[in-house]
Amino acid sequence: MGNVYGIHHVTAIAGDPQENVDFYTSVLGLRLVKLTVNFDDPTTYHLYFGDELGHPGTILTFFHWSDASKGHRGAGQVSTTSFLIPEESIDYWKIRLKKKDVKVSGPFNRFDEQVLRIYDPDGLELELVAHSWVEREEAYVCNGGGIPAQYASRGFYSVTISEEGFERTADILTRELGFSLIGQEKSRFRYKMENSETGTSIVDVLCLPYTPFGYIGRGSVHHVAFRTPTDEKQKALRQSIIKAGLNATPVIDRTYFHSVYFREPGGVLFEIATDPPGFTADQKPSELGTRLMLPEWLESDRKNLEKILPRLILPHAGRESMSSNK
Repeated sequence: MGNVYGIHHVTAIAGDPQENVDFYTSVLGLRLVKLTVNFDDPTTYHLYFGDELGHPGTILTFFHWSDASKGHRGAGQVSTTSFLIPEESIDYWKIRLKKKDVKVSGPFNRFDEQVLRIYDPDGLELELVAHSWVEREEAYVCNGGGIPAQYASRGFYSVTISEEGFERTADILTRELGFSLIGQEKSRFRYKMENSETGTSIVDVLCLPYTPFGYIGRGSVHHVAFRTPTDEKQKALRQSIIKAGLNATPVIDRTYFHSVYFREPGGVLFEIATDPPGFTADQKPSELGTRLMLPEWLESDRKNLEKILPRLILPHAGRESMSSNK
């Protein structure tokens, strides 16, 4: 315990990559920080969105499987991904989203926060959560798409996990990952990470005993990753997870971080991801997200992949430019 410092990234599944890019850059103001492929399925894109440098705690990523069926929310899933916004920005976001033809629910109150709920083009459930903690997040402003900095999101606020029961999941969160139970509203149990470097990271566990299990598809979260600062701490945490009776993968090199995966008792896929090397490992900060990047072991197949992958119009240098994938 104590080797995790909050949420690193959330990975979801999308259909049309162009719709995905347009929504997250032009509507939510995130930066496309890495244009690459799914290392386990290289004929499809893996896109990473976040703040200007792709800091851990701001990264929402997508596998693009255009032929996938639509997912269904239910138990055993990350059901909602929430971003932190300034308290005074609720009205700004309501107006902005309406202008962008995005349906908005709220604001509604939950604990000590105000919440707006929206869905992306694939049906992924998102929240914009207004809270005073935003004062701690000035280094992680996501103000692309013409959004004034004072209204911009500051990375993740929380994820919500839907479960049949919550006790065994809670045990992993508290004993292995270092979260603490800080509150309850009806069937929502809130766990907080005190030592997150980007403020306070939260996991809400919804106990839904009569809800059918969900299935993953377009508009679903594939996994949630928690951040750890070093390879050594990741290895120690992996051993702790195994001792807790869970199956953990070996450490996998994802180029921009190192990963260990395991399923928590309720069935949600968790990842432990290292902060380094980061997204500037193979590009300068000014070049992030501007062209297709491949790991060394796929470079020999670049020409073939460029023929297969769909052409994208990318936001770059304040204008729209056609990605040549070269």
